[in-house]
Amino acid sequence: MFHYTLPKFGIEVTFVDNPDDPESWQAAVKPNTKAFFGETIANPKNDILDIEAIAKVAHKNGVPLIVDNTVATPYTIRPIEYGADVVVHSATKFLSGHGTSVVGAIVDAGKFDYAQHKDRFPGFNQPDPSYHGLVYADALGVGSAFGANLSYIFKIRLTLLRDIGAAVSPFNAWLLAQGLETLSLRIERHLSNAKTLATWLEKQPQVEKVNYASLPSSPWYKLATKYAPTGSGSVLSFEIKGGIESGKKFVEALKLHSHVANIGDVRSLVIHPASTTHSQLSPAEQLTAGVTPGLIRLSVGIENIEDIKADITDGFAAAK
Repeated sequence: MFHYTLPKFGIEVTFVDNPDDPESWQAAVKPNTKAFFGETIANPKNDILDIEAIAKVAHKNGVPLIVDNTVATPYTIRPIEYGADVVVHSATKFLSGHGTSVVGAIVDAGKFDYAQHKDRFPGFNQPDPSYHGLVYADALGVGSAFGANLSYIFKIRLTLLRDIGAAVSPFNAWLLAQGLETLSLRIERHLSNAKTLATWLEKQPQVEKVNYASLPSSPWYKLATKYAPTGSGSVLSFEIKGGIESGKKFVEALKLHSHVANIGDVRSLVIHPASTTHSQLSPAEQLTAGVTPGLIRLSVGIENIEDIKADITDGFAAAK
């Protein structure tokens, strides 16, 4: 989407060479940069964004930090507390919890003052002719009569929601509301199962590497303990020995796990990214995205952990 689709809408995206390095973010800034965007917990490598450090770079350059918190959920990471300005979710995943609705969510911290950067954000600082000449940053921003900075969230509701129609249906909204009632209970079980499974996978002879930030062996372990002390979500991946063919055999042998591209379901899900979700990329592009030939991605569900391990054991047997 960032590389091919958004440019067709006149939106240029600059990719950061090393998302773990704040200096790399600084180097990617251009005169027309409008925002920083990152995932709090990225899929499929389970790497952790240093939210606080990246937010400082964004604010130094006069732009907001937008983060996707889908994998983490608010139960695990609360990005606004670390400086993020806008948080987005694919609520189809963990927030809803059952993969039964297509929903997205935008949460605005109300902290970024668009009036301080009039040239960079004309949409907030020039009259909107479609809404009686309203200037969002003046009428709804910092110091407005509402006592809160509502400029961003009101602009989304009054223009984009109205004109583009990105509105959830009543039934899907009801499904999401039902899912939110059990969010904390579900995530507790997701995290417990994921941590147990990741530790177990590291001990399996057919596994070359496990990508889960809450493991002490992970290069993101320190960031995980800071931002996600309860656990780095329940979407993890591992490298199976034998490459792409072993990966395919492993996935095809599983019975408990559903072979789908979704994540964040109460049911355990599995996929082999190189032959499915990332198959349109070249081998070099796959490696840049963290996808190797033998990579297996798991979205760990809330079933009994012994049942999950037994199913994966069958997959290892088939992949030999």
